[in-house]
Amino acid sequence: MKKDVIIIGGGVIGLCSAYYLAKEGAKVTVIDKSDMLDGCSYGNAGMIVPSHIIPMAQPGVIHQGIKWMFNAKSPFYIKPTLSIDLLSWLIQFYKNSNQEHVNKSMVPLRNLSFFSKELYQEFANSSNKFGYQEKGLLMLYNTEKVGEEEITTGRMVEKMGIEVDFLDKHEVKELEKNCKVDALGAVHYKSDAHLSPNQFIAYLKAELNEMGVKMISNCSMVDFKVSGGKIEELFTNLGNFRADEFVIAAGSWSVEIAKKLGVKLSILPGKGYSFNAENLLLKPTIPAILCEGKVAVTPLGDTVRFGGTLEITNNNNNTKINIKRLQGIVEKVNQFYPDLKVYLPKKEKVWHGFRPCTPTGLPIIEKNEKFKNLIIVTGHAMMGLSLAPASGKLVSELIMGKKTSIDITEFKSC
Repeated sequence: MKKDVIIIGGGVIGLCSAYYLAKEGAKVTVIDKSDMLDGCSYGNAGMIVPSHIIPMAQPGVIHQGIKWMFNAKSPFYIKPTLSIDLLSWLIQFYKNSNQEHVNKSMVPLRNLSFFSKELYQEFANSSNKFGYQEKGLLMLYNTEKVGEEEITTGRMVEKMGIEVDFLDKHEVKELEKNCKVDALGAVHYKSDAHLSPNQFIAYLKAELNEMGVKMISNCSMVDFKVSGGKIEELFTNLGNFRADEFVIAAGSWSVEIAKKLGVKLSILPGKGYSFNAENLLLKPTIPAILCEGKVAVTPLGDTVRFGGTLEITNNNNNTKINIKRLQGIVEKVNQFYPDLKVYLPKKEKVWHGFRPCTPTGLPIIEKNEKFKNLIIVTGHAMMGLSLAPASGKLVSELIMGKKTSIDITEFKSC
């Protein structure tokens, strides 16, 4: 019997879930409250990062975060507010920021990341309309202290079987010959890749259309009808929907959707910014993260995308652009790439989105215990695009009753 599945959330994870479910023969409907033209993944840096196997909750992050809180241009900020949800999240994050948690998380994150990269390779081998390239990732640094931290991290990652090079400033210049790089050194994660997020999502939508997946935009969820430990019906502003299985894949908005079912998710939105620079006379060819400012730099054809900042808040509707933090991004870019001469973009040219952040730093991919026909897949923070194919494939395996391709024990809500 063909499964009838409703996916709430039309971002890259919802779309990947729809893709793999449709391949299994399921009848799939994707609904989203937006027009599905400018979600979180559209402004993503476009990096596929198997190297990122250390969760955001790690030793030292609290101390560094407190220091950054008092710098208006820093890459990290927690908006002070009287909120029980924020306080609870911070307490959990603090408890998880230890080496034991890191050690427990690295293998699951590595397996999820490499599984996702394999699936991206399958997409690219089928039809690379989205600029998938495997050029690795440069973690560029320009201070001794940060260099020591990045090298230590690189050694940890190397022990997990990931290919890493440790470069001095001369080797950085030899590798990135297209423009001047002012860096003390870099850790080069050779396993990483990148693509154009906008083009990949356009490709996915075209594939889903061919497969008969129904996509309904501007569809706001109102409530659920439940009975006997199952969801029977979804009520929306555009009518009611019945299905065999339901998937919540709505990023940071998943919290309020799950709350309608009495399911609590410990997720806070982390606002980030990105903008594109076009017509640069010189531009880098290898994706990089500028470590002192946590700025992502991704060459995407004729443009270069710059992204950064993580503003933890409890409000998905905070659309105000923080100019100081944008200035911080621009200053770091010009410091590391002095010949680019990047200028502060106009506000209307700046993309912003909300990354769903868990206090463990791990995504949630689980079959819900309260409702046997509910799957929750969210909490990927800055790695939503990177982990989307694997997350979507795992969702399809859970719904179709198959053994999951990797162990997902650690990817549970807390």
